[in-house]
Amino acid sequence: MDTFYDVLQLLKRYGIFIYTKDAVADIELMEFELNELKTSGVIDANDYLKAILILRKRKSEFTKNN
Repeated sequence: MDTFYDVLQLLKRYGIFIYTKDAVADIELMEFELNELKTSGVIDANDYLKAILILRKRKSEFTKNN
């Protein structure tokens, strides 16, 4: 997992589709869903950490530009 698209595909595998027209809100919802998946033991720690890092990088890009 290397890109934001990969994170979207990971969430999609579990039936999670997020789109609110607000990029930062979407990222925050994705982080929440990833936390829920990890807490319930559905995804492993490696996938979780990679996805969270990708989302945080993406979020910083949006907040820095706006």
